[in-house]
Amino acid sequence: MKKFLMVLVVLAMVISLVACGGDSTSESNNNDETAKEETAKMDNETVSLTVQAEEGWKDYYQKALVRVKEKYPNADISLNVVSSFDHLDSLDATDVTNEDIADVFAYPADRLAGLSQKEALAFIDGPAIAQKVGGYQGNSYEEGFGGNLKVDDHYLGFPMNIETLILFVNKANANANGLDLNNKVEFTTLDNGQTMLLPVFNAWFAVALTNAADIELLEKTDGGFRSDLTADWADLPEQKRAVFTALYDYWKKHDELGTSLWDKDAAWGYMDTAFKTGNAAALRIEGPWSTPNLSKVVGDNANDLDILSIGSVTVNGMPLKHWQGGWALGINARIEDDPVKMDIAQDIIAEIVNPEYAVDFFKSTGKILENVDGAVYDSSDLSDVDKKVILATLESFKNAPARPLFSEWGAVWDTWQNAILSWTSLKPASAQEAYQQVQASFQSMMANN
Repeated sequence: MKKFLMVLVVLAMVISLVACGGDSTSESNNNDETAKEETAKMDNETVSLTVQAEEGWKDYYQKALVRVKEKYPNADISLNVVSSFDHLDSLDATDVTNEDIADVFAYPADRLAGLSQKEALAFIDGPAIAQKVGGYQGNSYEEGFGGNLKVDDHYLGFPMNIETLILFVNKANANANGLDLNNKVEFTTLDNGQTMLLPVFNAWFAVALTNAADIELLEKTDGGFRSDLTADWADLPEQKRAVFTALYDYWKKHDELGTSLWDKDAAWGYMDTAFKTGNAAALRIEGPWSTPNLSKVVGDNANDLDILSIGSVTVNGMPLKHWQGGWALGINARIEDDPVKMDIAQDIIAEIVNPEYAVDFFKSTGKILENVDGAVYDSSDLSDVDKKVILATLESFKNAPARPLFSEWGAVWDTWQNAILSWTSLKPASAQEAYQQVQASFQSMMANN
């Protein structure tokens, strides 16, 4: 089903031509005839494809498919309306031949490794789609999220959304805390520990701090894997030790106050309460998907809630950074050997993420396009809060490193969480002692990797 099968077919055709005394002219004529046959198929035969969409996306997708059918009038394109995660779970439980699995579907970046190992995704011409949709300047497609959707030099998806962490601000609480948000806020100077909420036991959030100092929790190298966190405290560069000192001080303040921030189950409720107007928290690091919840907690207009890029906060002078993550549109590998279906499927992707409809796309799906200038969103009829979310996300994404998408990174989640949560019971007396708990956990992880 993959490309090597096509290579074998091509080789067989070449051998056959040579055996028959074929020359370059006859081969060229043969290629022309093949192209004509495919064109005739596209013009005269009904080509059927299915596209996965969530319920809320349905109207937008239907309009996009109308535009695709203008180019392919004989294409029979239908929607498979199902939750993205339910759809992916069905694929995981079966395979690409399952009729319930769509020909074009959405998936989050963290599913790329599994889908690749399962050989569920067709190879697409990502740069060609990027050129078609436009908005990618210079090498921005390859250096951005698009380039991170490659496995072994094959593009396995096209960006449909960017994700990274941003900063939410309760403006009333910020004023009460005397914060000057016209300047960067230094994490280590927030004395009471509750002014900024960051559930650092969860690596998804903790990397906002570790990335600031370029700490690699797990890195893939030519020789295998490595982690900065297996090094001894004395061997860590000063800026990396400083991040763990800030983490330790943050834990110590919350431990002394007896908050629930170091309780992986109770932390989320604690943060919602603390972020309400009149309470201690003024800043909260979250993803753009948290906007509806935080709008309820604080207020749903720009006078109550402000949203800034994550780099508005520094740790020891280094701006916080998250990851360049997001969602992609992929093509089912079962149609990979059908060039007509592949052409239509890639045009479907291009039309779904057509920058001309970026605002409508956001209204329908909540998804932000990497290749659309913030001014397009800012000049639209979106709410002030939505505009702030989009602009903060674009800015934060621009300054973030690529999210690690190799499957081995999965071991980091529990390793980090268990090590950080252990501080509450072990009561380390210094940042060095706290780090040693993390070091021991990562050394064990690497020994088993």
